[in-house]
Amino acid sequence: APAVTAATAFIALAAVPLLPEFTLFGITIRPIVADLNIGLLFVIAMMGVGLYGPLLAGMAQENKWGIIGSARTAVQFLSYEVVTGLSLLAPIMMVGSLSLIDFNEYQAGGIGDWIIWTQPVAFILFIISGFAETNRTPFDLLENEAEVISGYATEYSGMRWGMFFIGEYANMITIGFLGALIFLGGFNPLGFIPGGIAIILKVSFFFFLMLWVRAAWPHIRPDQLMWLCWKVLMPLAVLNILVTGIVMMV
Repeated sequence: APAVTAATAFIALAAVPLLPEFTLFGITIRPIVADLNIGLLFVIAMMGVGLYGPLLAGMAQENKWGIIGSARTAVQFLSYEVVTGLSLLAPIMMVGSLSLIDFNEYQAGGIGDWIIWTQPVAFILFIISGFAETNRTPFDLLENEAEVISGYATEYSGMRWGMFFIGEYANMITIGFLGALIFLGGFNPLGFIPGGIAIILKVSFFFFLMLWVRAAWPHIRPDQLMWLCWKVLMPLAVLNILVTGIVMMV
């Protein structure tokens, strides 16, 4: 289970372009392991497979905290995976591609071409579902110490626990890069700021947001989490797709 969590997180990151192409000692280097034409779909799919790690970890334990944690994992990840996919459908319709490189090139004209200006609802939905996908506060119900001790990781220690930890933070990096590439102009130069530094600043913004929300927001109950997903975020995502389709046709 720990290996599944860590492996799927890094496999997902393999399809994400981390920096712009550069030359080192006369050799052209492209900082992406696998430049797939369905890169975005691959990343979302691998992050979805990653839910089996916490799920199996909790089911393998003989205590109620682990089982409750694994049940929460299944409910939370499956629900918010749908919201993540729907929130990205509208930008995909605009760009007409699933390649993250194409998303970057679509926004090459400058700040005015950033997708966040035409898809603010999709950006907000992506941020909220990203918090749930990465088990960040206020959606860290899988291992909420006040309720389920450490949830699915209750009986894990040492490197086994460390692999869960590494996988979780690798997913945070992936969400940060996806947000920067899809909504905030990717690694295109930002005025006098080179593209490589620009994307690092954008990803740092997502990390700052996660830390700020952790300090500022209280935990929510599991029923509130599901209510938010199915009765608020899901209808908003579907409505955003319909409006985007109508605007593109007109």
